[in-house]
Amino acid sequence: MPRNRSVYRCAECGAEHPRWAGRCDSCGEWNTLVEEPVRRARKSGDRLGAGAEPVLLSRIASERLHRWPTGLAEFDFAVGGGLVPGSLVLVGGEPGIGKSTLLLQCAARLVAGGVPVLYVSGEESPEQVRLRADRIGEEAGAVYLLPEVRVDAILSRAASLHSRVVFVDSIQTMYTDDLEGAPGNVGQVRECAARLMRFAKESGAAVVLVGHVTRGGIIAGPKTLEHIVDTVLYFEDDGGSDFRILRAVKNRFGSVDEVGVFEMTGAGLRPVENPSAAFLSGRQTNTPGSAVAALMEGSRPVLVEIQALASKTGFGTPQRVATGLEHRRLAVLLAVLERRAGLVFRDLDVFVNVTGGVRLIETASDLAVVAALSSTLHDIALPADAMFVGEVGLGGEVRPVGGVERRIAEAERLGFRQVFLPGRSRPSTALDLVSINHVSELWKRIAA
Repeated sequence: MPRNRSVYRCAECGAEHPRWAGRCDSCGEWNTLVEEPVRRARKSGDRLGAGAEPVLLSRIASERLHRWPTGLAEFDFAVGGGLVPGSLVLVGGEPGIGKSTLLLQCAARLVAGGVPVLYVSGEESPEQVRLRADRIGEEAGAVYLLPEVRVDAILSRAASLHSRVVFVDSIQTMYTDDLEGAPGNVGQVRECAARLMRFAKESGAAVVLVGHVTRGGIIAGPKTLEHIVDTVLYFEDDGGSDFRILRAVKNRFGSVDEVGVFEMTGAGLRPVENPSAAFLSGRQTNTPGSAVAALMEGSRPVLVEIQALASKTGFGTPQRVATGLEHRRLAVLLAVLERRAGLVFRDLDVFVNVTGGVRLIETASDLAVVAALSSTLHDIALPADAMFVGEVGLGGEVRPVGGVERRIAEAERLGFRQVFLPGRSRPSTALDLVSINHVSELWKRIAA
């Protein structure tokens, strides 16, 4: 009998190794090599086969992209307007954040809209899923539920039911009998995802996968899992509030970095129609160290509060604590304030917090962080109706950013009257625009 051959594949980057090693030679990660059996090619009279016929692009009908709206406005906004037929969507998030609740709500509303749905549960029993449906109050009685983990059986049932949308919870519990190994290993995850992808493209059904995340916050399994899907969504929270953010990091049918905002309630996830107002709802306007920044989450402007606190250190080395802001960016802004504006923080503990669980990724929030730090150092509150937009360079200069008109329009809609922005940005608006060319001018303009 011929011996079955196996290889060792890295769970992080998918690189193949002939033997086990403690460290992957490709990505440098430790203890990530997993044994994977190599499937022998089946004998066939015609190995090449006829396959599909090539078609000229000019002969392909240019039709408008059709979508199935789920009925959850924020979910539809994050994916670009609804689920696209034949697409493969991956939703990742930490355990207990609400992934299954979100997809069950989408399934119930799709069925209510006349779209046949199959909900595959590989982790929960039918009784558990029914209890969740009763709790969230959605009319999910017409949703077909399949407690199954064999991907071939799932595809067979989905084809027989003529399901147009298939929810799989989760991809790490699926397996195929054609490969050895437990569900969740590199080979099983990649093969099951590939078969679901082929089913989606051939049948025209949309497939939505749930993916677990690792301790590092990335989706577990090989990176090829994120490469073969059409859309990757991350479900995030700050660990303390009821807000949940659904962020699109990859989308072949829409814009990336679009976000949908939800609020977790006893009746499930409720879309937040006005995220800016929700993030600013608990703001205290007379407190020093509070500034408002306008972020662009995809094509949507969102206003968030940035809080800063500087206090005398009780230890030899001052602390630098940032929540929602990269620590190195905070260190750069503190160095710019000390060197270019004469504000001394070297003997103070500095704490910066972005409310609502929002992460500051773009540099357009630099001026708001600088304003909050200056306010807490002077112990004087900033104007309650002021917003700050601008990037701060190492020389202390304030640089213009994109999307200023949309940011200002969002601020005007929420009742703000004053905007501090770079001098080279002069959009047409009824708000009071205060030009800031250098960080040394900021506090003078605020005090004026």
